[in-house]
Amino acid sequence: MEVLLRDVSKVFPGGTVAVDTVSLHVRPGELVVLLGPSGCGKTTLLRMVAGLELPTAGQVTLDGRPARTVAYSGRDVAMVFQELALYRHMSVAENIGFPLRWAGFDDAARHEKVLEVASALGIGELLGRRPSQLSGGQRQRVAMGRALVRNPRLFLMDEPLSDLDTQLRTELRTEIVDLVKDLGATCVYVTHDQTEALTMADRVAILRRGVLQDLGKPTDVYTRPATLYVAGFLGQPRMNLIEATVVVSLDQHVALRMGAQELRLPWLHMQARMLARYHGERIAVGFRPEALTPVPPDTTDNVLHGRVLYLEHHGHESLAFLDVGATAVTIDETGYGDPGTNRGRSRGVRGMLARLSGRGGRPAAASEEKAVERAGAGRHERARAELTIRLAPYPSIGVGHPVAVAVDVTRLHFFDDAGMRIDLARR
Repeated sequence: MEVLLRDVSKVFPGGTVAVDTVSLHVRPGELVVLLGPSGCGKTTLLRMVAGLELPTAGQVTLDGRPARTVAYSGRDVAMVFQELALYRHMSVAENIGFPLRWAGFDDAARHEKVLEVASALGIGELLGRRPSQLSGGQRQRVAMGRALVRNPRLFLMDEPLSDLDTQLRTELRTEIVDLVKDLGATCVYVTHDQTEALTMADRVAILRRGVLQDLGKPTDVYTRPATLYVAGFLGQPRMNLIEATVVVSLDQHVALRMGAQELRLPWLHMQARMLARYHGERIAVGFRPEALTPVPPDTTDNVLHGRVLYLEHHGHESLAFLDVGATAVTIDETGYGDPGTNRGRSRGVRGMLARLSGRGGRPAAASEEKAVERAGAGRHERARAELTIRLAPYPSIGVGHPVAVAVDVTRLHFFDDAGMRIDLARR
């Protein structure tokens, strides 16, 4: 089934904007994950596709037909919720077969279909039990079975794995992908877990405050995030985001000054030409840990020097957090600041880097401020940069130890003061 959303918005009574002008095309047989923090509008979007909510503006179409004209019973849609809503008084077999009973299947056909689905999900021996006699993972499989038994053309899944432990979530997300692909069905899957999104999705749609921030294959949104918000949201550990001033030495190099240190891009490098038009301005520079390599302290080419603030040990690796004397760009994921604080009073992000640094900057027009805030790059506050690097398990260094880090400048990410990616070839 093809799902198409054209400029869809949802405003609840009282003026709360849950979804803000979202356009999204889900192709037949595609698994698209809606990713974002709690309250970003992803469940509301899913409910509008299901017909449980009506959009305030815009249109939802299913296979080219306006969803408003298609009765819910005729949409050929199956939903799986975080709250599994199993019937406690029914057995597993009765729960799975419930949609078939309403569809008019006779007992023999219903029993055969239930056995087939239960066997595929590994719960064939549990058909006589009640939900109260099942583990969390078993109940989740029953809920999946109830959706699968109808062979729907569209699955809508709202955080179905969020209440399970890590091992079960790993197992079930693989099963979900395999089952959906085997059926050839389309799937829209809601989650706040980026591991689920990057593992399961054909494409990921990232939302913030009801606004679509980025849409693309998992590798694309990770390696080339469209906004500062997406850059800071994706990744474990997260991307280091540092404020830098661009200084151009014509025909020589472009320098990125971060506190008392700087990185240099050769003039002939594509990124240098791209950044040259920002001479004298502040931008945000993103470093993923994989772009940083510890080196001997006497190394001179594009090296940052810092001291260890603290360490985290994860068994297979350790993470070191370095003070490099620079200013971090931190992002409020939800976009809601606390009243009475600088964070809460900030109204947009154009010129935010300049204001937070206490330096002058071009003031933004009211219309520009509004447009930038809708773009959702994320509010900022001044903070000390803590550069995250990966080390071998339980390294010999400790807090306060000096560390030199070589930076692969070809793997940096750059964002303007509106929080948008600086790129000659945006996706």
